[in-house]
Amino acid sequence: MYLNPNWNILTVGDGDLSFSNALYNHIKPQKLVASTFDAAATLTEKYPDNALASLKAHNVNVLNEFDVTNTQCWQQLAEHLNSFDVVIFQFPLIPAFIGRDAFEKNTRNNSMNVLNRALLHQFIKYANEFALNPQGPGLCYITSKDVKPYREWNIEGSLNTHLNAAYQGQMPFDISRFDGYKIRNVDRDKHVKDTSGITYVFSENTPPELSDMLTTPNYLTDDYCPLCRVGPFLADEDKNKHFSAKKHQQMLKLEQDWQQWLTAFYKSN
Repeated sequence: MYLNPNWNILTVGDGDLSFSNALYNHIKPQKLVASTFDAAATLTEKYPDNALASLKAHNVNVLNEFDVTNTQCWQQLAEHLNSFDVVIFQFPLIPAFIGRDAFEKNTRNNSMNVLNRALLHQFIKYANEFALNPQGPGLCYITSKDVKPYREWNIEGSLNTHLNAAYQGQMPFDISRFDGYKIRNVDRDKHVKDTSGITYVFSENTPPELSDMLTTPNYLTDDYCPLCRVGPFLADEDKNKHFSAKKHQQMLKLEQDWQQWLTAFYKSN
């Protein structure tokens, strides 16, 4: 992950704030604002080993109860509105639903796959509307794992449908550069294995500062199936066989469900 010390940086959904704290210690950015989905009291109860006090000691502004899907939360950036060069969402995942009834209620109309895509889509949309400086690089960073179910969100494909911010490429996330950062399980005081991450970059403009650092995976080129990341196909027979396979049909269904969510979301907004 490339970060310029001269940038103004906003982090969102930083559970125990250990990433924001490590980022501050690592590069000392020109401006850093950190945010968490949880209230401060919930954060300290859930994660006794957190970085809230450390960030405040460094006069870093921390916003709690910051929901990236809620425009009112973005508006609470106040004097920081449209002032950031990059907004970072590390290993995003929707909060766990407590109990079977809550799970069934929240997934009645949309699968977990769609709900997670919706979270990231709204993150990119509102970051560009409320947080990013139109005169700056205008970067959205999403760091995620290259394993199921995360790789089934089609982050580099249709996630940004209807948005001006385009997928610009990706770069590896090296956690060793962020001493003290713990990747937490959602809603639990336990950190997960340091699975190698990928930082996906979205921006309305191709950022020249990152041009030599970003790569595009082969499965987004011709003769591949970008949904399943399969290929290259050497003949039409191989391609047709893949398209009729159960795995591809499952991925196609996820994509169709996602398109239905997009249609409903933009019809109501």
